[in-house]
Amino acid sequence: MSLIRIAVAVIMTLFPVALRAREKELLKLVDAIPLPDLREGDFDHFAMDLEGHRLFLTAEQNGKVFVFDTNTNKLIHTISDLKAPHSAVYRADSRKLFVVDGDDSAVKVYNGDTYELTGQVKVEIDADSVAYDPATHYLYVVNGGREAHTQFSYISVIDTNEAKKLKDIKIDSNWVEAIILEKTGPRLFCNITGENAVAVFDRTSDALVVTWPLPRGDKHNVSLALDESNHRLFVVTGDPALLIVLNSDDGKLVTSVPAVGMVDDVAYDPGHKRIYASGDQFVDVFQQKDANTYALVARIPGSFRAKTALLVPELNRYYLAVPQHGPKDAEVRVYEAQP
Repeated sequence: MSLIRIAVAVIMTLFPVALRAREKELLKLVDAIPLPDLREGDFDHFAMDLEGHRLFLTAEQNGKVFVFDTNTNKLIHTISDLKAPHSAVYRADSRKLFVVDGDDSAVKVYNGDTYELTGQVKVEIDADSVAYDPATHYLYVVNGGREAHTQFSYISVIDTNEAKKLKDIKIDSNWVEAIILEKTGPRLFCNITGENAVAVFDRTSDALVVTWPLPRGDKHNVSLALDESNHRLFVVTGDPALLIVLNSDDGKLVTSVPAVGMVDDVAYDPGHKRIYASGDQFVDVFQQKDANTYALVARIPGSFRAKTALLVPELNRYYLAVPQHGPKDAEVRVYEAQP
């Protein structure tokens, strides 16, 4: 075992004791929404309908999308005609729900009022992560790669006005994970997990601008978050488990901090200047003291493979999906961020 991994293991063994006094202060559990009768299996990603007070959750290995009322914290509908839903985007202006069904190689389009399937856009198998540009109404979808048995992947660009694929951006790696769009410019950041790197594309030309390798020895980068005001990109790796902070202008390493393992969703909270990372058994909370300084300040008890989460700053809510495991039923935990 390398010295880095030994050091990380020691830190992560001792650190929870020091954090216990802070755990209940930063994320307050206010409700839990039960999801009985599910078999064991991961959730993947959430989506939000702010105007309609609805939350969507993709239950990847149960082939369902759950719809919740965020006012009452109740399950109000279940979409069941899916194979392996991974992610979703809701357009309030057109009242359409777009769901990426990886095993069915499609982005499925649902009526936002009746939940009726109204169409689909075919992509490659293993379609997964998405990013949505509200200015162009384009949906960017990661697909292909390992399950397609190719040495390359795609980011497909879909016009959600017409439910039509416009083009494919080819990536020379068979493993691509999270993608994120900046709001103040044309860049698209994506985790090229197979190359242990982050790629930056120009959305106006679809051209690869630059590739930033992760620090030597850091692997399995899955999740991404962005703090545009401070020009910081947050990358979470699984081997070793780290929160890596990069300068989003030039890709230079700012710092890295040990993190929980198996993180699938990471979120930046601009109001509280925090980063939340959901992983196996815990949610880690990092404080941004300034643009260059970050510290792990709380480790919130989670659950087995509870790595799917969503921060909704407008509601001051943090949602955590907890899979069914052993005698424990699945549920969605609802937290309130505290000052």
